[in-house]
Amino acid sequence: MIQKIAVLTSGGDAPGMNAAIRGVTRYADCKGIAVEGIAHGYAGLIAEEMRPLDRRAVGETIQRGGTFLRTARCKEFFDRNVQERAAKFLRRRQIDALVVIGGDGSMKGAQALSSFGMPTVVIPGTIDGDMIGTEYTVGLDTAVNTVLVSVNKIRDTAVSHDRVAVVEVMGRHAGFIALYSGLAVGAEAVLTPEKPVDLAALCGDLLASHGMKKRSSIIIVAEGAANSGTVVDYIREHTYLEANLTVLGYIQRGGSPTAYDSIMAGLFAQKAVDTLLAGQYNCVIGSVGQKIAAVPYEEAHTVRLKFDTNIYKLIHQLGK
Repeated sequence: MIQKIAVLTSGGDAPGMNAAIRGVTRYADCKGIAVEGIAHGYAGLIAEEMRPLDRRAVGETIQRGGTFLRTARCKEFFDRNVQERAAKFLRRRQIDALVVIGGDGSMKGAQALSSFGMPTVVIPGTIDGDMIGTEYTVGLDTAVNTVLVSVNKIRDTAVSHDRVAVVEVMGRHAGFIALYSGLAVGAEAVLTPEKPVDLAALCGDLLASHGMKKRSSIIIVAEGAANSGTVVDYIREHTYLEANLTVLGYIQRGGSPTAYDSIMAGLFAQKAVDTLLAGQYNCVIGSVGQKIAAVPYEEAHTVRLKFDTNIYKLIHQLGK
C-alpha cells in the first residue's frame, strides 16, 4: 500500500520539470498519498535534504523553467554503498516509492535504488530527447521553440549582411533539437550526430543556392556532430561567403515550458502515481505510440525516439 512517496529531479534541468513535480504532488494528494521533495537530486538524497510537499508548496510553479527542487550531477552516487545507504534513508523516512524526473543517467540511479528494494518510477525530463523507454521527453518542445525564436532573430542580421549564420544547438549524442528546429526555421542545412558531416558538399550547396541570388543561409549544428567553429572556418576558406557563429548554449534549457511540455508533464505525473497505486514500479513513464505507458526498466531499451530521416532529407530539399 502506497502511503508516502518522494520526488526528485536529477541531471540537466529541462523546462516542464516543475510542472511534473506539481503534477505528482497534487495528483498524489488527490489519492491520499503524502509527498516529500528531495533537493539537489541524488546529491541531496545522500545529504538527506528532504521536506514535505503539499498543494501550496507547488503553487505558481507550473509556468517556471528549471526545477525549484534544484538538481545536480552526483558521481558519488555510482558507489553501491552510497546507493544502499540512500535506500535505507528512504525506508527510514517511511517512503514507499521514489519518483525520479530526469534522463538516462537519472534512470540508472533509480534502477540502482530499486535493486536495494526501493520501488522507483522515472518521468522522462531532458531537452535532448535521447532517452530510452519513451518516444518523448519533457523539455524537448520548449528547447526547439527557444531555438526557433533565437534563429528568427539571427536571420534578420544574416539577411541584412548577406551572411551564412551557423548556429550551434545542444545535442551531444542526438540531433533532435537540430532536426526539428531546422525544419521549423527553414534552415538550409542541419548537421547532426546521426548523419555523416560532409563540409565540402555543404559548401557546394551554399555556393549553388547563393548563385541563385539567395541573400542568407542558416546552418544548424548539433554540438555532437561537428565543431561549429571549424564549420565556420571551412565555409570562409572554401567559399566567398561571410559566415559567423552563434552558440545558443544554456539558453535552450531555460524559460517557461510550452503548452505541450506542460501537458505531457501533467500526464506523465498522473501515470506515475497511478502506476504505483496499481502495484507496478521500476519502470519509465513514457510516450509510446502516442499513448502514455509504463515501460519496465528491462524493456526500456526497445523504446526510444527515432531519428526521422525523411525530415532530415526534407530540410535539405527545401533549403536549396
